[in-house]
Amino acid sequence: MILAAGRGERLRPLTDRVPKPLIEVGGKPLIVHHLEKLAAIGCERVVINHAHLGEMIEAALGDGTRYGVTIDYSREQTALETAGGIAAALPMLGTAPFIAVNADVYSEYDYAGLLAAASRMGDAGAHLVLVDNPEHHPQGDFALHAGGLALDGALLTFSGLAVYRPALFAAIVAGTRLPLAPLLREQIAAGHVTGEHFGGRWCDVGTAERLIKLNRDLRVGRV
Repeated sequence: MILAAGRGERLRPLTDRVPKPLIEVGGKPLIVHHLEKLAAIGCERVVINHAHLGEMIEAALGDGTRYGVTIDYSREQTALETAGGIAAALPMLGTAPFIAVNADVYSEYDYAGLLAAASRMGDAGAHLVLVDNPEHHPQGDFALHAGGLALDGALLTFSGLAVYRPALFAAIVAGTRLPLAPLLREQIAAGHVTGEHFGGRWCDVGTAERLIKLNRDLRVGRV
């Protein structure tokens, strides 16, 4: 699942006319980077949720054929946030662990790692990819310990790349607006979340300044 329903408030006025997932990074829309990487590891079906300017996302991506996948769309009248958006899309996601990625991040993480994590979930409800804390989020989110994730210790930042079990969201009533962080914290406290650290290029494309810097860095090849 590609999570693409965010409004992109901090990127206005650009996102007043272009949905955030269609903003170009490195010569192609952010969401296309994700589609290509998912297709490369053998994903055949992708669910994309959308709200703001969602019709533009559907018009740009179509049924996914050009990217080697089949796309199903989960349409939200108003953005339901991450947990709510996933819960609304559960009928499309099946019963097996699924990969979920935020459409508004750029990363050079190898998505084969997510596929591998999905195959070894065990009793875990989620597996998260963590990255070094960026300048705009120095406090981090979660700590990575040998036995899984924790809420204290040397905190890292959640990258927006993860694998989830559908059962994690089964109790959420479809249409409920609900953020993901409280649910993850509850599961981490219960010892039900695993994780890994990625130290390569990653960017949350949340502001015009970050967008400009990322495109500049990609042009000149800087890490």
